[in-house]
Amino acid sequence: MTTFIKSFSPSFPAFAHQILNDFEHKAKVNSFTLPAINVIDNEADITLQLAAPGLKKEDFNIKIHEQTLTISATKKAEETTLIQNFSRKEFDFSTFKRAFSIPKSINVENVEAVYQDGILNIVLAKLEEAKPKEPKAINVL
Repeated sequence: MTTFIKSFSPSFPAFAHQILNDFEHKAKVNSFTLPAINVIDNEADITLQLAAPGLKKEDFNIKIHEQTLTISATKKAEETTLIQNFSRKEFDFSTFKRAFSIPKSINVENVEAVYQDGILNIVLAKLEEAKPKEPKAINVL
């Protein structure tokens, strides 16, 4: 886009070129990728750790429906700059959505989510019958 404007109007004001260059830079820096996720399978639960720094707990939307866990987040930011008679207002909007099939051994009524230090931890408790059991000794008669 910048190349087109530069070739179309060589007298385009220098500050406008700077704004477009800033926009291109922000677009590259803020291009959103899916956050990395660790999956930890314990005896009592399965824990998902999602790296999502810079968000607030209110930004997340977590749902379970028909053995599918959906994690999404939306971050909105607004920046206003006023330089003499020129003002610039930019909106930043980032979003992601990830979905996971969860095993039937998960108790969908007992799911906890905690967001701390840029990491979202989702703990999916296993049903009692899915937890490992101690070996049962059989007496020989």
